[in-house]
Amino acid sequence: MKSEVFQKLLNKKVLVTGAAGFIGSNLCEYLLNNNVHVRALDNFATGHKHNLNSILEHPNFEFVEGDIRDLETCQKTCKGIDFVLHQAALGSVPRSIEDPITSNQANINGFLNMLVASRDQRVKRFVYAASSSTYGDSKSLPKVEDVIGNPLSPYAITKYVNELYAQNFKLTYDLDTIGLRYFNVFGRKQDPNGAYAAVIPKFVIKLINHESPRINGDGTYSRDFTYIDNVIQMNVLAITTENHDALNQVYNTAVGDRTTIKDMAELLKQYLSEFDSDISKVEITHGPNRKGDVPHSLASIEKAQKLMGYQPSHEFKKGLKEAVKWYWKTYKK
Repeated sequence: MKSEVFQKLLNKKVLVTGAAGFIGSNLCEYLLNNNVHVRALDNFATGHKHNLNSILEHPNFEFVEGDIRDLETCQKTCKGIDFVLHQAALGSVPRSIEDPITSNQANINGFLNMLVASRDQRVKRFVYAASSSTYGDSKSLPKVEDVIGNPLSPYAITKYVNELYAQNFKLTYDLDTIGLRYFNVFGRKQDPNGAYAAVIPKFVIKLINHESPRINGDGTYSRDFTYIDNVIQMNVLAITTENHDALNQVYNTAVGDRTTIKDMAELLKQYLSEFDSDISKVEITHGPNRKGDVPHSLASIEKAQKLMGYQPSHEFKKGLKEAVKWYWKTYKK
């Protein structure tokens, strides 16, 4: 990203919530590498301390262990902050179906606490992780920001409520916000373990261990898989844009292309086989479709291109190759 973008962040302080998570830790690292002062907040519910190991001693980094469900913690953490990048949430559609109350507490109550604290501490701009799940049962493709359907999971409901609250805080309290509807983000530091691991890291580890990945359904469901560097770019653009029309909007954060789950799995086999030829022989199995899953996901990125100058640096295959290299280096025993 151009150096003049970071000139706008000189002597500014950015708060990243969910900083020990996949996206949050990548954001912290990127900002610190570009001389931005970063305060980080996480309760380690789903994030990992090891994601922050490389930056804990950085002179421009400050870490706060705490929970966004506690308003006092949010108030203290927002004090003296110019921009908030709110990544903290309980992700995963299946998790929200199994435990909707905890997802609601983190994703709605916690989100509202962060908005209130940002308002009270006079934060200049509040940028938050929205979700492509908000499109719900809308069958239109590509997904355009102002055309959504009915949510298909408690998680999707929580992320839509976030957008409504953000919109209301601009109208009521004049707090500038930008929502980024993430589309199936993947890349380095994404946890491959646990019941709610995302599909790409989960499949990578299975294949590295010569175990068969299982696709939910016949594999024809498709996703607009989005590499982490594209997401970092959108977050930085969101806190630095000087286009007034770009504020108080939601944006698809994606590549604008889609890949079927079946094709993604085959590409993983191909790329991993460059490190271990036996991986090419591992079979891919199939199971039933997963409750709450959206069949197809494809974003229009025209709005982000027009209003914020977004240009994805990584199309899917380029990002997948980089991710595979990172996982091989990190997890191959």
